[in-house]
Amino acid sequence: MARFERHLFVCTNERPAGHPKGCCREKGSEEIRAALKAELKRCGVAGIVRANASGCLDACEFGVSIVIYPEGIWYGGVTLKDVPQIVERTVLNGEVIERLLIRDPRYAPPHMQCAILPLPPKRA
Repeated sequence: MARFERHLFVCTNERPAGHPKGCCREKGSEEIRAALKAELKRCGVAGIVRANASGCLDACEFGVSIVIYPEGIWYGGVTLKDVPQIVERTVLNGEVIERLLIRDPRYAPPHMQCAILPLPPKRA
């Protein structure tokens, strides 16, 4: 079995000030990644789910963007208040949070491609 069962890639890209797409870093992506890491640890899954800093995911215009693998779920406009829901609903229980999905057709809704499965129960 692989060490990590799921990865949350958080865009931490930085573009020059005034760039038309903006950048996730200036929208708080570093803080969101830190909060995800803390929440994963609090829930006891930090050893099997990893919150990774990512370079450009080419989705900065959608706000702080996160892609969750292996399912390929693309969330945009993520804020600190969304972090507990992402961990509880998506990571732990396998639910896609519709309001966070990036609606651009390049980021196809994952429920049209494959099912997301909840994580297995915690190991002793």
